[in-house]
Amino acid sequence: VTQAQWEAVTNGNPSFFDGDNRPVERVTWNDIHEDFLERIDDDFRLPSEAEWEYACRAGTETRFYWGDDPGYNNIGDYAVYTSNDPGGTAVVGTKQPNAWGLYDMIGNVYEWCEDYYHDSYNGAPADGNAWNDNGSSRVLRGGSWINDPRYCRSAYRVGNNPDNRGFYYGFRLLLVH
Repeated sequence: VTQAQWEAVTNGNPSFFDGDNRPVERVTWNDIHEDFLERIDDDFRLPSEAEWEYACRAGTETRFYWGDDPGYNNIGDYAVYTSNDPGGTAVVGTKQPNAWGLYDMIGNVYEWCEDYYHDSYNGAPADGNAWNDNGSSRVLRGGSWINDPRYCRSAYRVGNNPDNRGFYYGFRLLLVH
């Protein structure tokens, strides 16, 4: 979700790195639910962690959606990360998309997912739904402009408090059919 999209819905912009076509950042998981999703059509929601990874991988089983890239030789073509960041976030869609045409699945900003964070996948829903028990942290995926390449892998995940407002935390939405 870009800053322009966030502003159109909320009439504000929490982002540190200003630009209509940059991803909105400094949004908490709670902000997304209370300030954005509550004001738009019920046809949109945060993806579950499983849905996010499925979309990121775009049918691949490699470390990155363009291949394993063990020497990180090609990551700069696909992700905004610490070695090529423009001093913060970049305009969305400036790097190569994955095979399904999805841009910025890794790098630029971490993306909030619906799930509560768990240390492992033991007991995770087998149907791809969000893991919605009573944990204290929510899942973020994809790495960001501030990360080294190893944190921008398709499988990398981290948990954080749903009230945490990082200048590298954003989100994307899933269209519900």
